[in-house]
Amino acid sequence: MIQFGTGGWRALIGEEFTKDNVRLVAQALSNIMIEEQVTENGFVIGYDRRFLSDKAASWFAEVLAGNGIKVNYINKYVPTPIVMFKSKQIGATYSACITASHNPADYNGIKVFIEGGRDADEVITQKIEFQIAGLTYSDIKSLDFEDACKTNLVTLVNPMNEFVDSIIDFIDIDAIKKANLRVLIDPMFGVAKNALQTVLISGRCDVDVINDDQNPAFGGLMPSPNAATLYRLKHLVAREGYDIGIGTDGDADRLGIIDEKGNFIHPNEVLLLLYYYLLEYKGWKGSVVRNIATTHLLDKVAVAHDEKCFEVPVGFKHISSQMETDDSLIGGESSGGLTIRGHIKGKDGVFASSLLVEMISVTGKKLSEMLDEIYGKYGYAYTAEGDCTFKASERERLYTKIYVDKELPDFEYDIEKVSYADGAKVYFKNGGWALARFSGTEPLLRLFAEMENQEEAEKVILQLKNFLHL
Repeated sequence: MIQFGTGGWRALIGEEFTKDNVRLVAQALSNIMIEEQVTENGFVIGYDRRFLSDKAASWFAEVLAGNGIKVNYINKYVPTPIVMFKSKQIGATYSACITASHNPADYNGIKVFIEGGRDADEVITQKIEFQIAGLTYSDIKSLDFEDACKTNLVTLVNPMNEFVDSIIDFIDIDAIKKANLRVLIDPMFGVAKNALQTVLISGRCDVDVINDDQNPAFGGLMPSPNAATLYRLKHLVAREGYDIGIGTDGDADRLGIIDEKGNFIHPNEVLLLLYYYLLEYKGWKGSVVRNIATTHLLDKVAVAHDEKCFEVPVGFKHISSQMETDDSLIGGESSGGLTIRGHIKGKDGVFASSLLVEMISVTGKKLSEMLDEIYGKYGYAYTAEGDCTFKASERERLYTKIYVDKELPDFEYDIEKVSYADGAKVYFKNGGWALARFSGTEPLLRLFAEMENQEEAEKVILQLKNFLHL
C-alpha cells in the first residue's frame, strides 16, 4: 500500500519504492489535476542525491507528460526548498520532490506540495491514496522523456540562482560581509552545498565543506543532523576555530548547528535563537508556531513580546497552515525544520542557516553567548528524546495502551492536562511535559520530555519506556 505520512510517502527501495509505484503516484496526481482543472498551472518536479532519485523523477515526469501536463523538470539534484520555491514562483497548484529526506539510505520517497509551495495536507494526500486505490498499472499513461522534451511537455529548468538571490536579498548581507566569519558546512552527502556555500561566499565568509561527495550510502550514517551524526563537524569546528558549523539533512530542508565551542545546538535552541533575534534585535512582530514536540520556551519568548505561540500536530503542513492563518513570524519543529514569514512556506535548512550567520554578524555575539542571554531572561529547559523500535506484532498493543485505554505511568509530577490530538501528551503543572507518538515516516515510537533539567527529563523518558515495555 502507498500511504503518505507526515513527510510524504517513504518506502524501502525495491520493495514498495518501485518504478511502477512511482508511476502510480504520478498518475493519481495527474487525475486529480485534470479533475480540478489546474493542468494549465504546470507542475514542478525535483530530486535529491539518493539512489534512484534522478530516474524516479524522470519516470514521474513521463507520466505527467503522458497526461498532457506541462512539467518544469529541475535537471540537477537540488534541496527540496528549491522545488517549493520554484512552485511558488510559477504558481503551480501541485509539485513534488523525489526524496526520503533524513531516512536511512535504503529508503526513497516522494514529497508532494500544493499551491504556494506548501506541504500537502491530509486532504490532498488522502485524495492521492484514494486515486491510487482505484488504479491499475494498465491505467498509467506515459510519454518517453526525450519525446516529452521535444514537444515542450517537459522543460528543463535550474532555479538555483534565483533561489540563492532570494535568500541574499532577504538577509543582511552587508552585515555578514563585515563580520569575516569562518563557517564549516557538512551537507551529510546531501544537496545543500552549492546553494548554502554560494550564499555564504557572497557574504565574504571563509567557507569550508566536508562530506560533500556523491555517496548514496551517506557514509554509513543516517543523513539526519544531530549530535551523534555530526561528530566530525563538532570536532573540526572546535579544533580549527570556526565561528559556526552547519549540518543539513539529505534534502537540505532541516539543519543541525554546532557552536564555536563544538557544542551541538538542539533544533529547539535554533528556533529560540532566531525567534528571539527577530523580535529583540530586528524589532519584527509576529507569533510563533511550534509542533507538540517542540520546546515551550518559545511560549515564554512570545508572551514577553506580547505575541502568541500556537501548538500544532507534527508535520510541517500543520505549521505552514497555521502560519498562514495568523501571519506568523516563524514556525518550526524540534526535528530541525523551520521557516520565516516572507520566505517559502516550507522548511528550509539553507535559509535558516543563512539567517543564523546573519544573527552572529549583526549582534556581534557568539552562539553560546546568545543562548546564555536567552536562558538568563526566560529560564532553562532540557528536552530529552527516545526513539523506540518495535515489532509489527507489538504495534496494536502499544496503540491500544496509548490511544484506546489511555493508560499513563504513575508520574511523580502533578498533571495539568493530557492531549490526544497527536499521540499522548502530558502537561505537568510545573511547566514540563511528556509525549509519546508513532512516527509518521518510520516504524518508531517517539518519546519526548521537557523538564527544568536533564536529569528530570531523562528520568521521564525512562519511565515511559519502562511503562510501555520498550
